[in-house]
Amino acid sequence: MCLPSEPPAPAGRERPPELGEILRRHGAADFASQPVSPLQRSVLHALASCRTAARGGHLEQCARCGHRRAVYHSCRNRHCPKCQSLAQHDWLEARLADLLPVPYFHVVFTLPHELGPLVLARPRALYHLLFQVARETLQTFARDPTHLGGEVGAIAILHTWSQTLGLHPHLHCVVTGGALAAEGSRWIATRHRGFLFPVRALAKVFRGKFLEGLRALRDREEIPDEGSLPALLARLRQKAWVVYAKPPFAGPESVLRYLGRYTHRVAISNRRIVRAQGGTVAFRYRDRADGGREKTMELPVFEFLRRFTLHVLPHGFVRIRYMGLLAHRTRREHIARCRALLGAQAPKPPPADETVCQKLLRLTGRDLGLCPACGEGRMGVVAELDPTGSIDFDSPPPGIDSS
Repeated sequence: MCLPSEPPAPAGRERPPELGEILRRHGAADFASQPVSPLQRSVLHALASCRTAARGGHLEQCARCGHRRAVYHSCRNRHCPKCQSLAQHDWLEARLADLLPVPYFHVVFTLPHELGPLVLARPRALYHLLFQVARETLQTFARDPTHLGGEVGAIAILHTWSQTLGLHPHLHCVVTGGALAAEGSRWIATRHRGFLFPVRALAKVFRGKFLEGLRALRDREEIPDEGSLPALLARLRQKAWVVYAKPPFAGPESVLRYLGRYTHRVAISNRRIVRAQGGTVAFRYRDRADGGREKTMELPVFEFLRRFTLHVLPHGFVRIRYMGLLAHRTRREHIARCRALLGAQAPKPPPADETVCQKLLRLTGRDLGLCPACGEGRMGVVAELDPTGSIDFDSPPPGIDSS
């Protein structure tokens, strides 16, 4: 996919560096002798080469004024802050077809920080267990007649980072405020508009199921069985685990806005980076311990990139999963049945034959085919640009626009 770069900074104001530029300047030198896995290294190189000559692209020219620009291919890596916009919009449109006219709740399941070393040692096993236990916990309460007595639907999104890029694995779950009764006989609404399940009880069940899952992983030798593991499990059983539930969303539109912020987010966005100079990187973060105030943290480049690589997911690991009514195998039938019970109509599907430029114009209002120089002519491809095949980490990124 080829997409033009972001618009340049206003005159007189220096544009803050992006993650890809920081990698091109420092990545090779700062990681040459460090214990970076092959997967992490490949991700860093993908992000460093994103929308640069290394990936090739094409040359566009305005049919009216003759303005030319080089447009380079995107890396399309899921860890890249520049490549998630279109994927996010595509995903949101697909989810629009699943929305029901019912309240939706936001539930967050968080792993204790004591599990950090084990998560880093066996990320695939621990993250998979987190999804499994969150699903089982929600199902335990949803199927209990004292709460709902049916099957809820949920979308679970894995985030692994804190605002300061530390390891902080947690699941954001969007859960239907109601359930489908057995055999699809009726829709069961929540008894209280502002309440789904009791969070303290959720946390206790979540803790018990996760610790049971850890013991099963140990018995199957999928996690290291070190002498400290039994003591760790004992400490975690005495600790209060955190499950957080927010009030219901204001409506389907607010659900989509929320999902748009969370689904395709990466550990750090380019907007949060303030500067990179003198061997350090400064970025904005919100200090939850200080009322959510926005502050700036400055780290050595290597430490900044080390923290970023903590959040490279295992190859092929699925970080957005669907549960209950929204499980892939039965989603279409369940959604249709719920709509019939609720008297709701399916939303109109998006156009099937639109181009990438047409889709972005419809979804974002940004017309990529319009000439950035004269604002009237249309840009057309006049030449293909072969990839250079490598990234020069010691040089500044190549320019995008040329006359």
